[in-house]
Amino acid sequence: MTDSLVRTAGTRIVAYAAHDDPNVAACNLIALVVAFNQPLYPLYVYWAVSEHISPTFFTFLPTPFFLAVPAVARRSPTTGCALLPLTGMANTVLSASIMGQASGVEMFLIPCALIAAIFFRPSQRVVALALVLLAALIYLGLDGAYGAPIHIYSADEYNAFFRLNAMSAGMLTVFVGLVASGMLSRQA
Repeated sequence: MTDSLVRTAGTRIVAYAAHDDPNVAACNLIALVVAFNQPLYPLYVYWAVSEHISPTFFTFLPTPFFLAVPAVARRSPTTGCALLPLTGMANTVLSASIMGQASGVEMFLIPCALIAAIFFRPSQRVVALALVLLAALIYLGLDGAYGAPIHIYSADEYNAFFRLNAMSAGMLTVFVGLVASGMLSRQA
């Protein structure tokens, strides 16, 4: 029974992420992977940084927007694809405000910009460039402007936070690259 339930859930998730446009389908997949990984972030912080994880619960606020990407993309593919990096950028700003810049969470702007650069068609280049520019402006414009985080971690904890977020943002960037390369290999 459990196996059948898992298969049914998996089939529904795949159907929800599906789209005729491979770029849109790729954004849908990435959005769902991010959404399904968000509940794990407090556990990663607990294991790698500190037992004080309550600030990480705020990172759940953007989860419905990640989950909504495929639904929005059905109505407007460009808007759906744009919602993914926009939600990622909003989550990054929220997280930097709550946990502090020293946590290194701003590194998540890199996969946001990469998604914008890769998954828009040439006719949508203005949208892609605007999103990439927005990621850069957030990084440069908000530097030092976040204010005090909810909880001040120790220097050692911030070093661990930075390593955790560097690894997480790096792995998300690699995943985005793998999705894009898989898409390209199917087009060849």
